[in-house]
Amino acid sequence: MLFQDAINLNMKDADVVYYDHFFNKNLSDHYFKLLLNSIEWQQDYITVFGKTYLQPRLTSLYANNKLPYTYSNITMQPKAFTKELLEIKQATEKEINTNFTSCLANLYRNGQDSNGWHADDEKELGSQPIIASVTFGAERIFHFKHKFEPQLKTKIILNHGSLLIMKGDTQKFWQHQLPKTKKIISERINLTFRIIA
Repeated sequence: MLFQDAINLNMKDADVVYYDHFFNKNLSDHYFKLLLNSIEWQQDYITVFGKTYLQPRLTSLYANNKLPYTYSNITMQPKAFTKELLEIKQATEKEINTNFTSCLANLYRNGQDSNGWHADDEKELGSQPIIASVTFGAERIFHFKHKFEPQLKTKIILNHGSLLIMKGDTQKFWQHQLPKTKKIISERINLTFRIIA
């Protein structure tokens, strides 16, 4: 399944590792088509600075328990893992020796779908959350910036079939975003596996 070793991004106050092609192209194509049609996508309203609007992406929550997940004043109730999500979860868990309980799936339909600056630092994720982010579909540029030293920034292209691991103090010291792009691009599915206590 793996084409290469992990790349450590060597970020201050963070532990971030990237696998360029964790899943090979055939398997990535296979999962992309299945997930696009089998995940129960929804579009929630989000309130930012007192204004409410539709979130600029579709989402869905899956878990092996009944624990909800709340972020940006949105509370999501989980559905049971599908066969494909379990396969992807198990491959990821085996590589990094971690057992995830939940998966927040995101569908970015085009370059205008995005995810603004944030940290995955919700209370239910614990003090040093491990987030495993799998990408299928169109590649997108993913940005990081340090919360307390704004000159510290980095970005990475998340490829079809890639895996990004964020752990340790990453969420405490860094924010990340997936910005809009004017480029004409097709759909991207992002699976973020996490442990909800």
